[in-house]
This record gives sequence, structure tokens and C-alpha cells, in this order.
Amino acid sequence: MADLAPARPAPPAPSGGPPAVSSGSPGRRGPRPRRWTRDAVENRAIAVLRPLVIAALLAFTLFPFYYMALLSVRDLSALVAAPARLLPALSELTVATYADVLAPTAEGGQGFLRLIANSGVIALGTVALTLLFAIPGAYAVSRLRFPGRRHVDALFLAVYLFPSILLAVPLFVFFTRAGLRGALGALLLVYVSQTVAVSIYVLRNYFATIPASVEEAAAIDGASRWVTLRRITLPLAAPAIVSNALFVFMIAWNEFLFALLFLVEDRPRWTVSLGLSQLAGSIEVPTTVLMAGSVILTLPIVVLFFASERLLTGGLTAGAEKG
Repeated sequence: MADLAPARPAPPAPSGGPPAVSSGSPGRRGPRPRRWTRDAVENRAIAVLRPLVIAALLAFTLFPFYYMALLSVRDLSALVAAPARLLPALSELTVATYADVLAPTAEGGQGFLRLIANSGVIALGTVALTLLFAIPGAYAVSRLRFPGRRHVDALFLAVYLFPSILLAVPLFVFFTRAGLRGALGALLLVYVSQTVAVSIYVLRNYFATIPASVEEAAAIDGASRWVTLRRITLPLAAPAIVSNALFVFMIAWNEFLFALLFLVEDRPRWTVSLGLSQLAGSIEVPTTVLMAGSVILTLPIVVLFFASERLLTGGLTAGAEKG
């Protein structure tokens, strides 16, 4: 009987290959469950709450302006019938209220066109004179060395320790004795004296952020200090100058106390704030007329803000110096 040859063993698996694991092996693991960390929870909550908060803030901010503009263009009879209607029909809208507000008093209107002109002259004059004094003063404080330079900021801010009502009576007596009560120029001087200190303080801080090496390079090229200020520093400081001008314009446009003291006896020289105060204090004036006057008072500030938004938000000093 022939001998049977022994069975040959199976060749070993090639080296380096993964070990064979049966499908029922306990060593095989599935995907790990996702863990909720604190950072993941916060990011998810912010992603959900951010649009809701933004929408709520926009509604809270814009709704008063929308309702004010809506009341100014609604017909008075329709407004009395349904005062809470937020989406009126087109037949209820009219611009006759604005015509009544802007018409001269001789024609039965409120004369706001003349008041707008007075406020515009005073506000623009205040901006021009304030910047005329504030720009050189702020540049001198930020660049020049002189005794007491470190205490100048405190002196400028000390002006605002005194409330306006405290200065009203002395100024009223002074301008009355000088024969300037009722003049727009006197009111202009008062506004400039109130705004020039804070303008110097704001512009001084911005001038200090402009690299001094830019001006030193201009001086090496032969530019005088005045040429350096006019051609280099002022263009770089345009955002601060525009924002400061807008701030001063808002103060002069909306100011009421000193305008009441100096101009109350001469209605043709009233400002818009005085005219709106008269509308608010009269029971004979309809709500639509009052809201139209409020829109007229608010609209110039909104238009100027959006017109100067590029300069307010632009960083014009970026890239001014190569490092």
C-alpha cells in the first residue's frame, strides 16, 4: 500500500497585509458618536440667535421712523377712522401735508421752508467755523511740544462739566446788552463755542494715530508744515473730519435751548427745532402736520449720514506707510 503524502500547509499571508478579521469579530468598531462640546453648542446657538436678534433690533429701530413717515402721508380722515393701520390703501396717501408744512405763513402754511434755510445757514456756518479753529488746534496739540501739553485734553473736556442751562442766563444777558439778541450770528457764536472744544479733542486723538514718518518724509522733500498739513495730513484724516463735521452739524441742527432764548421774539428767524416745538405745543395742529415736520427735521441728518458713510467707515490711512 503506497504511503500517502502529508498535506502541504497553506501558504502564509503576504507580509504587511492587514490581518483577516471575521465579520463577527468583537474587535471591529462602528463610527464614534458625535460629542456635543461647549464650543459646538455656543456656535450653534449663535448661528440660530444672530438673525433673530438682528431682525428684532431692526424692527425696534426702524418701526418708529416708519410709523412717523406713514402718519405724515396719510389723509387725516382716514387716520382718524383707522389710526393703527400699518398698511393703508394707496387712496389714503397724500403729500398735501408737506405742502402745508412748507408753505409760507402768509399763505396759511407753517413756513418750514424758511425755517429750514435758517437752520441750514446756522448749522453749516457752525461746521465751517468749528473746523476752521479745531483742525489747526488739534494738529498743534498732537504734533507740537509746549508747556502744559499733557493737560490740554483735561481743559477741553472741563468745558462740558458746566451744563448748558448754567451758561444760558449769562449769555442771554450779554447778547441782550450788546444788542445781538435775535441775530443769527450770535447764535452761531454760541454753537461754535460749545463744539470747538470737543472737536479739538476728537481730531487730536486721530491726528496722533497718523504716522509721523509720513510727515517727516514730506519735510525731507522740502514741504513746509502748512503744505504737509494741507496735502498729506488732512486727506489722511478725512474720515475723522467728516464724522466730526456730521456731529457738529447734528448739534447745531437739533439745538433748541439757545435758539429759544435768542430767536423766540422774531419768528422769521426761527430754526426748524423751534417750528417743530410750536407744532407740538398747539392743539389745533393735526398729527399729520406734526409728523411731517418731524420727518423734515430728521431727513437731512439721515441723508448726510448715508452720503458720508464711505468716508466714515473707510480706513484711508491703510497703506500710507510701507514698512
